[in-house]
Amino acid sequence: MPNSTIARNLIPLEKIYQAKVRLQGIAESTPLIVNLNLSEQFGAKVLLKREDLQVVRSYKIRGAYNKMATLDAETLARGVVCASAGNHAQGFAFACHKLQAPGKVYMPSVTPRQKVNKVKLFGKNQVEVVLAGDTFDDAYAEALRDATLNGKAFVHPFDDERVIEGQGTVGLEILESITQPIDYLIAPVGGGGLIAGVGSIFKQISPHTRIIGVEPSGAPAMYNSLRAGEVLTLDHIDSFVDGAAVKRVGETTFKVAQQAVDQMLLVDEGKVCHTILQLYNEEGIVVEPAGALTIGALDQLRDQIKGKTVVCIISGSNNDITRTEEIKERALLYSGLKHYFVIRFPQRAGALREFLNNVLGPTDDITHFEYTKKHNRESGPALVGIQVQRREDYESLLIRMEKYRINYQTLNDSKMLFELLV
Repeated sequence: MPNSTIARNLIPLEKIYQAKVRLQGIAESTPLIVNLNLSEQFGAKVLLKREDLQVVRSYKIRGAYNKMATLDAETLARGVVCASAGNHAQGFAFACHKLQAPGKVYMPSVTPRQKVNKVKLFGKNQVEVVLAGDTFDDAYAEALRDATLNGKAFVHPFDDERVIEGQGTVGLEILESITQPIDYLIAPVGGGGLIAGVGSIFKQISPHTRIIGVEPSGAPAMYNSLRAGEVLTLDHIDSFVDGAAVKRVGETTFKVAQQAVDQMLLVDEGKVCHTILQLYNEEGIVVEPAGALTIGALDQLRDQIKGKTVVCIISGSNNDITRTEEIKERALLYSGLKHYFVIRFPQRAGALREFLNNVLGPTDDITHFEYTKKHNRESGPALVGIQVQRREDYESLLIRMEKYRINYQTLNDSKMLFELLV
């Protein structure tokens, strides 16, 4: 057991055990499975906690239901409100249906129709979806306004002790599913509800386990806050890993994380995409971007985890199929296999053929080409995307460009121009 100083902000064990009782027959007890490929790759025993197999395909049902199940009948009858563009909305809707509580979900107006339909599917006739504003922050403000004006309970996606207790049941199941000591527990971090709950359990039952939190590099809210010793608000975030991209973590979750989290890691969004494809191609596992974070972090821990027992939480699998092309593109860019250029071709016959014959390698492939010939100029710019077979082929390509005096500019490192393409 941790000493009283360490335990001050941790969620009490009995509260998480009570949440487990409430969740019986509601949330699935998801499997903890040894992954042979990852274990061999990293020289460790790597186990996956498969919350992607949860009833709503993410762990969020645990916290949402536990919060709502602790409300009195009168409060439930008045209705409950949440704001979310993803997994929390689905867990909330499922809980509303199970508890027969009228619920209202505020989602940004840009939310894909697929996600809106899934919320309605899980909530059935108990849930109303309201599209408000262009961002999550807009929807969040509208949800709070509704809750305040109409005396409804607001079900926060992470910064609520009842929600954290529900997420903590993931940790209980992990410890109940394994007989040997766990050396590392790796969890994705967005607002902090999952790692606060799971971290509280492990610090009190398995204090020797090292708790690792993982955020996308484009949204390091917990990473920065823990380093600063206070909750910080990010000015801008990359929302690609939408299940773990927040500008500000919770006040409650931050206090717990200060005592429960041993290390925070950041994973590049391109690495996340690479991991999504790897899990699908090699394991047949479909994960959302946030669900790939913990596996994506293993490379950074390679030396530490060798010979150890490691548990990675796969948080969810609610991936939007319309994002597949973007995921592939980001993965190729991260792997150094896809490169974009602005190339100024001489405006004369045969210039492009010379480029293809002299500069393009035998396994290089042009995947994008935009060019408009302008007769009043000596040269014209073309936007060219080239995919190479191996990372090292890129250097050979650049050498040939210099040799044949190609006038070019790379775009991969130019964020403003590059965002027009991806």
